[in-house]
Amino acid sequence: MPIVTINMVAGRDRAKIQDCLREVAQAVSRTLDAPLSSVRVLVNEVDPELWAVGTTLKSEEPSTGRTP
Repeated sequence: MPIVTINMVAGRDRAKIQDCLREVAQAVSRTLDAPLSSVRVLVNEVDPELWAVGTTLKSEEPSTGRTP
């Protein structure tokens, strides 16, 4: 049973995350010849105050106008 975990900074649109889950599950099923019913895809959303790149917290980064 393939298990895929996606870690991302919280803040993306819920519907887009759900679309991603479905697309990843289909890609894993197709490329590994695994039954779709056996594929697990999980998303862990992390608060930007708890995610750092080097010593800079994501919550401290200047806004780029992009989704996290």
